[in-house]
Amino acid sequence: MSKERIVVKIGSSSLTNHKGEIDQDKLTDHVDAIATLVGANHEVILVSSGAVAAGFKKLGYPSRPVTLKGKQAAASVGQSLLIQTYMEKFSEYNITAAQILLTRSDFSNRDRYRNAYATITELLERGIVPIINENDTVSVDELTFGDNDMLSSLVSGFIHADRLIILTDIDGIYDGNPRTNPNAKKFYFLEGIPEDMLERADSTGSKVGTGGMKSKLLAAQTALSLGVSVFIGMGNGKNKLLEIIDGKGNGTYIFNREHHALNTKKQWIALHSESSGKIYVDQGAVEAILYNGKSLLAPGVFKVTGTFEKGDVVEVIGAKGFIGKGEVSCSSAELKNYLEEKYRQGKDNESSLEVIHRNNWVKAKKVI
Repeated sequence: MSKERIVVKIGSSSLTNHKGEIDQDKLTDHVDAIATLVGANHEVILVSSGAVAAGFKKLGYPSRPVTLKGKQAAASVGQSLLIQTYMEKFSEYNITAAQILLTRSDFSNRDRYRNAYATITELLERGIVPIINENDTVSVDELTFGDNDMLSSLVSGFIHADRLIILTDIDGIYDGNPRTNPNAKKFYFLEGIPEDMLERADSTGSKVGTGGMKSKLLAAQTALSLGVSVFIGMGNGKNKLLEIIDGKGNGTYIFNREHHALNTKKQWIALHSESSGKIYVDQGAVEAILYNGKSLLAPGVFKVTGTFEKGDVVEVIGAKGFIGKGEVSCSSAELKNYLEEKYRQGKDNESSLEVIHRNNWVKAKKVI
């Protein structure tokens, strides 16, 4: 079996008991399985929920808090309990674990995005298991991420994982809710995530978690777009993760032959960057950059909005709407000067200004 880089995502319901406390047996089972993967020479990144679920009992809450301050307070207590337990369990296998707390801003800020990538890569090269969680204590938006499902998907993309394993308390994806519909049909393999499946998906989760099947499907869809295959399901025992990567897992395998991995820079442009303006292009430019692998040059531009500098990211708009995003090679002032000169002369300038190089361009998921 060849060496793989694998992201394992574990949700709150798979870590805690019905009282919301860390379940030592469940956590030990996960650690045993991850240690077995590491022992088989695979690189493993653990994205673990459970901070809020592990902490709310210590604060005197009878169930998971619903207020923001309650969630953040519970996370501040629970995260330390969670990581301490992981450290102790992994140490029994002579495995060192490292804690990394992330928020959306860590992805949208280019420098922090690069630093996170460099840190995780260095940890993996030194045989350390990164344990990643949302920084629920200080983050507002992050608490709506959906039980770390989307976070695990984004992490799997930007570290170029071979696969994402989402462990949950349901043995895969069904065409209905298997808990309420005994006739629900299980999907063992899926090529992509159909839109009608997303529309039908139940968005409710367990009492101690926040993510339901819909959040997992959305996460899988994102991972697939980044070239990462996905498994959603469950398992028991120290060999459960090895069985999953060997194709024998108790769940659903999801893949997409059409999507290829995006490099780290293009992932940042596509998923995390904020646009500083818009560039409107003619049909010739649309065909050149969408279908012929060309860079966007100034003669294909007819309108510019917003103010941006070289290195900023802008949206590109065709006749039928948004077609993609890219990092510009010139400022809005340079491009507007070009257009003014073009309109004054009634023809394109002899010098074709490069607006977006093809290596800094990402096509929209859906182009009308």
